[in-house]
Amino acid sequence: ISWTDAFANALIRIAKEDSNIVAITAAMKGGTGLSKFEKHFPERTFDVGIAEQHAVTFAGGLAISGMKPVCAIYSTFLQRAYDQIIHDVCLQNLPVIFALDRAGLVGDDGPTHNGPFDIAYFRLIPNVTIMVPKDENELQHMLYTATLLKGPCTLRYPRGAAIGVGLDPELKKLEIGKGEVVKEGDDLLILGVGPILYNAMQVTEELKCNATIINARFVKPLDEILILQYARKIKNIITLEEGTINGGFGSAVLELLNRNGIKSDIKIIGVPDKFIE
Repeated sequence: ISWTDAFANALIRIAKEDSNIVAITAAMKGGTGLSKFEKHFPERTFDVGIAEQHAVTFAGGLAISGMKPVCAIYSTFLQRAYDQIIHDVCLQNLPVIFALDRAGLVGDDGPTHNGPFDIAYFRLIPNVTIMVPKDENELQHMLYTATLLKGPCTLRYPRGAAIGVGLDPELKKLEIGKGEVVKEGDDLLILGVGPILYNAMQVTEELKCNATIINARFVKPLDEILILQYARKIKNIITLEEGTINGGFGSAVLELLNRNGIKSDIKIIGVPDKFIE
């Protein structure tokens, strides 16, 4: 299934148990999977047209009223509503879920639809929780977790086919800011978020690299205890993300290490400082 289908299926499943969940998009009902959601919940689906600014403020209004709005918009087009994200949602610490479809590079959709900037543009805003699933199973748990939060959060996932892992029958709440160790090793520390971690696992196997691989899961808040524990032992570090290097996940790791006086040999891998065709 696609990442979009995985999101839509999870949202439908969660909404069946929680009547306060509503879905909002801005002329992207098909692209975000909300057409599927609408078949189950037509009265809880809102397409406001090409008006992302209104979609976000509308979501804030619903959140104040006790609803749990899920604002499903492509990463690149949510940039249009940056003022509303800050003033109408995050400043008031409202429980709005931003589901960012087509995060990262999108191939055939073209350069206007690439979404590499959302980690950076959300990371500097107070009150926001930033979650990045490595696969569709983690996505469903993150979406469920998001519906239980008392403040704003983002959930980013790419375009195209998902990883193809099995889905847990029971949804579970993830501990906020808690990463996981995917692989243990001594020579290299790989810190990453998103499905690019599966590439890291494949490469380390092919190269027979004795690496520790950590799925951070959360860009904000970082799992500082886990990252510092391994960074104090392993000095060669690679960070991985499908987002811009400037201000992204790797930058967050650098800031963390700097605050704690840890000097490491770090390579940040992500989208370079240019527009990608």
